[in-house]
Amino acid sequence: MAKLPDRPAHSWRDDPTVPAFDDDRPLAVMDGNCALCSRGARMIARLDRDEAFRICPVQSPLGTALVRHFEQDPDDPQTWLFLDQGRAWSGMDAIIRIGERLGGIGRFASALRILPAPLRDWLYRRIAFNRYRFGRSDMCALPDEALQRRLID
Repeated sequence: MAKLPDRPAHSWRDDPTVPAFDDDRPLAVMDGNCALCSRGARMIARLDRDEAFRICPVQSPLGTALVRHFEQDPDDPQTWLFLDQGRAWSGMDAIIRIGERLGGIGRFASALRILPAPLRDWLYRRIAFNRYRFGRSDMCALPDEALQRRLID
């Protein structure tokens, strides 16, 4: 997986191709057509008791612009981002950061840190390239109320 470029905090604010959005809360940008990603989005909504997180499909204008800003391909199965406090993460690092930020049971994602980074990246790539084996779904079609409050598209 391509490493995200090193960018200054909140760099997307200075990119004219990225639509303005309220970036004061964590934002997960993920595949809106992947059943596994949709389940992940619902899990975030369920564990996020403070309703701090927002979720944006990669296929939306904002999602596409953000992943391109970080030199990622919106059509690449590995592409997704987690933005928090002006910084961006991708891949397994994003999963770990989200789990830590959610706290509670989400902290179990931190256990992935025991794996060497190349192994974590390999594992993430295997899951990403096979994600449609888990099925397809439209994250934005009839989401539950908790997820609906978090969607940006």
